Amino acid sequence: MADIIKLLPDHVANQIAAGEVVQRPASVVKELLENAIDAGASSIMLIVKDGGKVLIQVVDDGVGMTATDARLSFERHATSKIQKAEDLFNLNTKGFRGEALASIAAIAHVEMQTKNETDELGNVLKIEGSKIVSQEVGAMVKGTSMAVKNLFFNIPARRNFLKSNQVELRHITDEFQRVALAHPSIAFHFHNNGAEIFNLPKSNQRQRIVHIFGSKSNQKLVPVNEETQVVKISGFIVKPEFAKKSRGEQFFFVNNRFIKSPYLHHAVVSAFEGLIKPNTYPGYFLYLDVDPASIDINIHPTKTEVKFDDEHTLYAILRSTIKHSLGQFNVVPALDFEQDQNLETPYAYKNKNAELPKVSVDAAFNPFQDTPPKKQAAGFSSFKRESAMAGKAWEGLYVGLESEVGQDETLGSMQFESEAITGSIFEGKQESVESTATTFQLRRKYIVTTIKSGMVVIDQSRAHQRVLYEKYLKNITVKKAASQQLLFPIILSFTPADLVILKEIKDSLTTIGFMFGVMEGETVEITGVPILVSESEVGMVLDQLISDCQMEVLEDSFSQTDILAKTLAKTLSVKTGEVLDSNSQLALVNDLFACKEPQVSPFNKPVYVTITENDIDKKFI
Repeated sequence: MADIIKLLPDHVANQIAAGEVVQRPASVVKELLENAIDAGASSIMLIVKDGGKVLIQVVDDGVGMTATDARLSFERHATSKIQKAEDLFNLNTKGFRGEALASIAAIAHVEMQTKNETDELGNVLKIEGSKIVSQEVGAMVKGTSMAVKNLFFNIPARRNFLKSNQVELRHITDEFQRVALAHPSIAFHFHNNGAEIFNLPKSNQRQRIVHIFGSKSNQKLVPVNEETQVVKISGFIVKPEFAKKSRGEQFFFVNNRFIKSPYLHHAVVSAFEGLIKPNTYPGYFLYLDVDPASIDINIHPTKTEVKFDDEHTLYAILRSTIKHSLGQFNVVPALDFEQDQNLETPYAYKNKNAELPKVSVDAAFNPFQDTPPKKQAAGFSSFKRESAMAGKAWEGLYVGLESEVGQDETLGSMQFESEAITGSIFEGKQESVESTATTFQLRRKYIVTTIKSGMVVIDQSRAHQRVLYEKYLKNITVKKAASQQLLFPIILSFTPADLVILKEIKDSLTTIGFMFGVMEGETVEITGVPILVSESEVGMVLDQLISDCQMEVLEDSFSQTDILAKTLAKTLSVKTGEVLDSNSQLALVNDLFACKEPQVSPFNKPVYVTITENDIDKKFI
């Protein structure tokens, strides 16, 4: 039998290995930014075109490389970060495996320009699919410029799996923010298709957060500081009243490296227990400094998953630190039993005694007596005299009235309209309910109505979601929606990343009924809103729309339209616990069964259940 196991060619092995490191353009951005940081750069510029598919360029002012180092940097497992296996447990750099540049060069056109301080001229290296096309010398400034063009040019299948430019740009923005937040002492610049998105100068942690997430985020931050033998914790948490329904502003950094840790996230959430609403998530920017020997970051190619030696101790320290910060800065309501009560007294009343109220009662007053008694209080007698004088004055208004009224038009012949006399209050109420209403509300959650075969129990929130969903979907498709103009425009603030998403969905929002004014800097002017949206709900609706668009994958206009309709339906629908009158219940039932798909909600959950007469009969057997 012939041998069937063969060694793969180098270019095929490189392409397979590249699939682990380079999953999308954002992976390239992460690797190149981290290399620039390891090179000691003080200023880094990121340039992207068409979501990173056409061009990803990172320019830094780091130490640069010699001609030999530039060529060796593209060899697999060639690195300057470690020398032996023991160095893996004392890592102070971003990269260490020597796979990033080799993987990128295997699936793209790469052009490197680099120069160090000692050399007079720099080196220009061009690689296409792991093959070095040319290496030349040229005049340039100190530092390195890495340009990655035509990503996945030699793997069409992988290129076809990339998402739209907007989605890929969103992933690139996320990676850029993570790196920029971890290194506030480095200046960052981000350009997309010739437009500047971020311009981040050198700053501290708080200023970097404000520069990325907008000026209004400054008032939301609560500082966190704790230093123990196990870990040093610094950073900020977001006040509980600003908790969001999406997992947006949540960042963990361990030794200036962004990580994802559900276990530590649970510690933060448990510290906020009782302070935030259900189904909302707190925001945080937490920086943890631990001994490099106590963590293992070499368990995943993206290096975002970290193993700790003692996670339980870290969990307890993190949870107590956040609780301490919430109480220290008066975020948590507390009772102070040691406070002097005299401090609560106004200064003008400090030395005054309390005066008891005086009540005067006329003990001789009898409302059922025709003639009042002789002895009356002075105030009561004067009141009677004034009432009698007022009565005589009113009698003068009717003088001569009898002469004007004819003989046939006497008061006795006039007919007055009177109310119908019913039997009793409870009987009348019971009869009206049975004759007019065909629905009733159960536990402020369900609407029960009868049908020929039995009865139907409807979830009021899901039913209203289905009604609104189909309505908004029709309005967006037909592009006809009623809008109410605002007398005073609403000014809202958004982060640069949120503004990019808002501009993407602006046309779809206009078809729903939103009308936009000027968009400058971080502010957006809202001049009109849909009829069903109140002014107080505009900010909440737009925040929910942006967060849903961030979480979902938008491939075409239909998916974008579908997400907008679902979000508006979920946000504006009747919630569980709201009381509906009989007319509203009946209108909701009629609107539901007029829908095309009344059985399920927009999120594929059952809307109603049918209980037949046979089902009821079986309960009495």
